[in-house]
Amino acid sequence: MQLIIGDKRFSSWSMRAWLAVKATGKPCEEVPVRLRQPDTRTQILRWSPSGKLPCLLEHGLAVWDSLAIAEYLAEEFPQLWPQDAAARALARSVSAEMHSGFAALRNEMSMDAGASLPGVMPSDACAADIARIQMIWEDCRRDQGLGGPYLFGAWSIADMMFAPVCLRFETYGVALTPLAQAYCQSVLAHPHVQAWKKAAQLERQA
Repeated sequence: MQLIIGDKRFSSWSMRAWLAVKATGKPCEEVPVRLRQPDTRTQILRWSPSGKLPCLLEHGLAVWDSLAIAEYLAEEFPQLWPQDAAARALARSVSAEMHSGFAALRNEMSMDAGASLPGVMPSDACAADIARIQMIWEDCRRDQGLGGPYLFGAWSIADMMFAPVCLRFETYGVALTPLAQAYCQSVLAHPHVQAWKKAAQLERQA
């Protein structure tokens, strides 16, 4: 299995797929592609038919898009989603909302893992995104998070989808409610998130 990813500093979508692969424990070769280079698109197209990253390759199959990769892996490793059917449906809903929404947050607080860039004043649209994300976190933790520190108790795809947001909130010093902050700190302390962040910091020094 190979996972084609962009720079760990910048590629939030690559991070989500990488976390899903790590959660399976399966051996996987990482194939990095440098972003923001003149030949970046050419290099990506060697691997990904969409021209975007990440892309997972296994047994001659190419799977692109972070959520599609996570779902593909969950076919073999169903523990990546909550085991209760209702909780699993909710986890898929919040993951899909993260996947398709929050454009203002993405535009105004771009991923730069390990950086410290406090003082950015969010637009009204970005502030609304931040408020909605906190609502999701608080609702899931209150209703589904018993038995563990994550949205549905155990570490799941839903947490992986929001992990880059936690890094963004850390980078930009976003003030959160106590419940949202506690969840964010739990995600940032996860060993796989720590490993991604450490690798991103090494990229910064290179």
